[in-house]
Formats: sequence, C-alpha cells, structure tokens
Amino acid sequence: MKNNLTGLYVITDKKLIKRAGFIETVEKSIKGGARIVQLREKDTPKNEILNLGRELLKLTRRYDVPLIINDSPELAKEIGADGVHLGGDDTSIKNARAILGDEAIIGVSCYNQIERGLNAVQNGAYYVAFGTPYYTPTKPEREPTSIEVLKEAVYVISQIPIFAIGGITKENASEILGTGVDGIAVITSVFGSPDPELAARELATLSN
Repeated sequence: MKNNLTGLYVITDKKLIKRAGFIETVEKSIKGGARIVQLREKDTPKNEILNLGRELLKLTRRYDVPLIINDSPELAKEIGADGVHLGGDDTSIKNARAILGDEAIIGVSCYNQIERGLNAVQNGAYYVAFGTPYYTPTKPEREPTSIEVLKEAVYVISQIPIFAIGGITKENASEILGTGVDGIAVITSVFGSPDPELAARELATLSN
C-alpha cells in the first residue's frame, strides 16, 4: 500500500460529514478517486473513534486504500489502521514506529518548514505534508506556505512522497501540482461538497 502514496488524499471532518452517513460519504470519495483516507477526529471520545475507525477500515480494505489515523499511533494500532499522521504537537516518529512497527505508514505535517521535512525523512517518515498554500477554514490561523516553499521541498526531498494541503480546490489544484508535489490532501473541497464523489473525481483527474 505504501507504494501508492500519491494523488488525492482525503481527510475526514465531523463538522462536514454527518455521522449517520459517514461511511457512505467516505466511500463516495474513494469511488471518485481518493487514494488515501485519513480519519481526523478532534475532541471525540476514544470509543467513538475506535468504533468509527474499525468501520472505516472495513471500507478502505475493500478498496485497497490505506487508512491513516490522525495524531495517535495508539489509536491507529487499536483500530488496525495502516498508519498515523503526526503533527507538530504529537509524538515522535521513533515512538510511533515503536508502537506501530516497521511497515506502518507514518506521515508528518511540515507546515512551511523544509528542515522539518528533512528531519522527517531522516527519521523514517513515509510521506510529508506541507501547507497551507491557501486560506482554509480548517486552519484559519495557519501562516500560508508559499509556492516557492513547495518547489523547494520537492527539490530537496526526493526520497518520499510530498503532499500539499490547505485550501486546495479544483480551481487552484493545477498550480499546486505544477510544483511537482506527489499529491494533494483535501478536506472541505470534497467533504464540504454536495456531491463528494464528483468533487473527488474532479480533483483526482488532476492529481492521480
């Protein structure tokens, strides 16, 4: 699975996806062309995340798409997910690797910091994410990451895939992909759409 870490990467948001149709909505994004799914649950009780994650894993296994859990390698292990995505305030790659094993996918948020990306490579990350290139309601306080930073990241980090995240839409995705990144990660552009499958397909056509 880790060889397919390119293209459209979708990240869930409980404010955008109704619980009653959660799995069905994520399935629509996969049918549209999403190649990676991240379960991102902030301030959600652990048992609820575990139950949701296990249901989601059944779906992603069916489509042979990796399931990544945000922030917590412990939850990723309990769910049986393919990996974890670590932010700046989360545990180290080394600790996540010790919990999840050598085959787990470990991704790292690098924001606009090239050095953080280089450190992630050295410490065994499987992919890195830089952002946000545009304003996003998910991270309204985030300092923008310039196109130049994305180009530099692509130039200096060749060992593992690079994703761009933040405010990416079908209108601006080509500009981001033109930097040479391996894929784009989105939340609102797919799950804030009235038709997640179509929205995913439009982005996947550009990025996959």
